[in-house]
Amino acid sequence: MLFHKAYLHTNSTEWLVLVHGAGSNSSMWFKQIKAFAQHFNVLTIDLRGHGRSKDYPPRHERNTYTFEMVSQDIVDVLNKLKITSAHFVGVSLGTLIARTIGDIDAAKVKTLILGGAITHLNWFGQFMVFFARFCKHLVPFYWLYLLCAWILMPGSRHKEARLHFITESQKLEQSEFLRWFSLTLQVMPTLRKFFKHELPVPTLYLMGEDDFMFLPHVRDKIAHFHQHTIVKIIEKCGHVCNVEAPDIFNNTVIDFVKKHS
Repeated sequence: MLFHKAYLHTNSTEWLVLVHGAGSNSSMWFKQIKAFAQHFNVLTIDLRGHGRSKDYPPRHERNTYTFEMVSQDIVDVLNKLKITSAHFVGVSLGTLIARTIGDIDAAKVKTLILGGAITHLNWFGQFMVFFARFCKHLVPFYWLYLLCAWILMPGSRHKEARLHFITESQKLEQSEFLRWFSLTLQVMPTLRKFFKHELPVPTLYLMGEDDFMFLPHVRDKIAHFHQHTIVKIIEKCGHVCNVEAPDIFNNTVIDFVKKHS
């Protein structure tokens, strides 16, 4: 089972489940846990092959991954802890995993909070995926991850988030990176499915104004298409908004969850 850690609140019955992005681990929530735990029960999880879930599943059981597979891992943890429903907070690729949990077991999802949400790949994003697929067996995966980090988080004010992802990505094995990279083949079909089928739960998108890759689609399409959706754009912030603007991120999430508890 995935490594997980629960922070229990003495009074609240509400659960926040924090889902990190690919290449990172639950340490990316170091600016959120204390703030969230003052109001709710909090569950952090390391996705398969990441952080302290590095050896899960056993190597002989590892094949090409799917969003359903890596999302079911989280559902299994919730079932073990007897958490019947929760508020899911995801960042970057973690937003796709959180949304997929709603398809696996809709009753588990009270609300969705999606930071730096991936809802569409523009022509540049699709080109980068194609380029990475072409190069993945020719160059060390770390070079590809480094390039991706600089593209998504290029500015000086994105430095902390960029360094976190670069540092943590070095802990991944090449074979594990390739398994997670196989998910890129599923991104566009998964996004088309999500766009057509809205999960009928309150959903908050938290996007940085510098997130040139993903903000335009959220702002121009998702905000008007989905009736249960609220979009908040954080000024002077990039893709990983929970690291770059933690106070705004935390307060917005806390207010949103309390409103829908």
